Amino acid sequence: MAKNEFAKYRAALEAKLAEVERELGVALRDRENVSVQKAPDDVDLAQLTAERELAITNLDRLTSLKRQIKAALARLEDGTYGVCLECEEPISPNRLNAVPWTALCVRCQEAADSRRAGEPEPLDLLLEQDHL
Repeated sequence: MAKNEFAKYRAALEAKLAEVERELGVALRDRENVSVQKAPDDVDLAQLTAERELAITNLDRLTSLKRQIKAALARLEDGTYGVCLECEEPISPNRLNAVPWTALCVRCQEAADSRRAGEPEPLDLLLEQDHL
């Protein structure tokens, strides 16, 4: 990967990191959405609970994204940026342009998503068919 491409990805990552940190700052300042609150009736309590769950999910998402961006910046520093952490093949420029903090190529990301969802991977399906 050329130096100007690294500079482009670094700029994109740093801009996204700044955006995520701003969003996290706002979310953390608005802690009342995360605190457990009492409500006079069940409808209000259900609404407060849903708002709290949404706020917690948003904090989790932002924290995870911040961690991923910082890891991508570290990979830029150590020279491993743009290489899949699973198969060690280059990650396509289109994928890096779309998700510059990605650590996996499309194939490995799909496999990871399948594992997370409890779905069998395509290779597992083929092996199962051979044993039928």
